[in-house]
Amino acid sequence: MNIAGHSEATAPRGLELTPFRGLRYDPDRVGSLAAVTSPPYDVVVRPDGLHHLEAADPYNIVRLILPQARTPSARTEQAADTLRRWLAEGVLTTDPEPGLYVYEQSDGEGLLQRGLIGALRVSEPREGVVLPHEDVMPHVVADRAALMRATAANLEPLLLTYRGDGSTPATCDLVEAAAGLPPLLATTTEDGFSHRLWSITDPADVARIQAELAGCQALIADGHHRWATYRTLRAEHPSPSPWDYGLVLLVDTARYPLRVRAIHRLLHGLPVGDALAALRDLFRVRHLEVPLPEALAALADAAGAGNAFLLAGDGAFHLVDRPDPELLARTVPADRPSAWRTLDATVLHATLLDHVWHIPEDDPNRIAYIHDTAATVEKAERDGGTAVLLHPVREEVVRELARQGVTMPRKSTSFGPKPASGLVLRALDL
Repeated sequence: MNIAGHSEATAPRGLELTPFRGLRYDPDRVGSLAAVTSPPYDVVVRPDGLHHLEAADPYNIVRLILPQARTPSARTEQAADTLRRWLAEGVLTTDPEPGLYVYEQSDGEGLLQRGLIGALRVSEPREGVVLPHEDVMPHVVADRAALMRATAANLEPLLLTYRGDGSTPATCDLVEAAAGLPPLLATTTEDGFSHRLWSITDPADVARIQAELAGCQALIADGHHRWATYRTLRAEHPSPSPWDYGLVLLVDTARYPLRVRAIHRLLHGLPVGDALAALRDLFRVRHLEVPLPEALAALADAAGAGNAFLLAGDGAFHLVDRPDPELLARTVPADRPSAWRTLDATVLHATLLDHVWHIPEDDPNRIAYIHDTAATVEKAERDGGTAVLLHPVREEVVRELARQGVTMPRKSTSFGPKPASGLVLRALDL
C-alpha cells in the first residue's frame, strides 16, 4: 500500500473511486459552455464576480452553487427549484453510461493538468486515506450541507491530489489514451484556460484504475468545507447509499504538479492606519510606494527569512515582518510541530487576528477570505478596510503536516488550477 503510516497487514482501504452518470449541460440549450461555467463557489468574488457570472448566461452554474435570496432556507430552495427546472427543460442532461471522467486544463503557456473525476468513497481522517490540511468553519459546512440536501446533488468537484510515483501505470496510460480521443466537450473560459472532458466507461478499464488507486492516499488540495460536508451528509444517511460517495477530481501531482498560492484576508472596519498603529514595537513595518508586482516580490524576499505580510488599503503597501520573538512565544500555541508554529497563517491568526487586532476569524462581518490578490487590494481601498496579503506555503510542507495529522489554519493555501464548476455534476438520486 502507498498509504503513509500503515503497514501492509493493517492498512485501511485506499481510494475507492467509482464511476457515475454525469449530469452535463446540453450545448444546444445554452449560449456557450464557457458562459455557464464558474470558478468554485468560494473563489467567486462577491458581489462583483457573482453579478458578472449571473449576467453571462441565464443558466450559469453560479445560480446553483451561490443562489441569491433573502434567507438561507430561501436560497437552498431556490437552488433546488432551479436544478429541477433545468432538468425538466433539458438544459442539463444525464450521460447514458456511468464512467470516470478524464478532465484536462491548459493555459496555452505551458501549464497542463489532467486528472480523473469520479465519486470517491467518503472516509474519516483517522482512516488516513484522504488527508485534510486545513481547519474548517462550521457555518460554511452547514451552508454547503443545506445546499446539497436541497438539491440532492454534488454540484462541483473537490480537488484532491495523490502521487502515483510509478505505482499507477495503467491509470496514467488510460488517462493519456483518453486525451488522444475526441472529447465529450471542449471550451475556453474567459481566464484563457482551455477545458476538455472525456469519459472512461469500459468496465475493465475502470477496474484497472480502481485497483491501482486502492493503494493510494490523497491530500485535499481544494474543498475542505465540501469534504466536511460530504462527511456530515454521509452520517445522516444509512449506508449503503449514494451519500457514501462525493464528487472529486483526482490529480497525480507526480505527473501534473499543482501551483500553490496564498489566500488573502480582507479585514472589514479596520483602516490600514489603525492596523499599523497596533503593530508598533511588535513588528518591523516598511512603507512601499511601488506597484503590486514589486510589492509581492518584496514580500517573497522577506518571507524567505521569516514571517512576513503585506498590508494594503490606503493606496500604498506596507511590508510587515520580523515579529517580536516574545510576542510569538506568548501567542502561538507551543503544542504543535515547529513547521506549524512558524507558518505565516499561524502567526496571522494566533498573533495578529486574535491578540493584536482582536478580529474573530469566523465572523464574515469582520473578515473575508479572497483568492484574487488584486481584488483583495481593490476591495480594501474601496471599503476602507485592510488587505492582508500572504506568501504561499510550499506544497511539501502542507503534505507533511497533513501526514502528521496536523491541520493548518483555515484558508491557508490555494492549490490550482482548480476545476471549473459546471462541466460535470453528480445527481445523488440517479
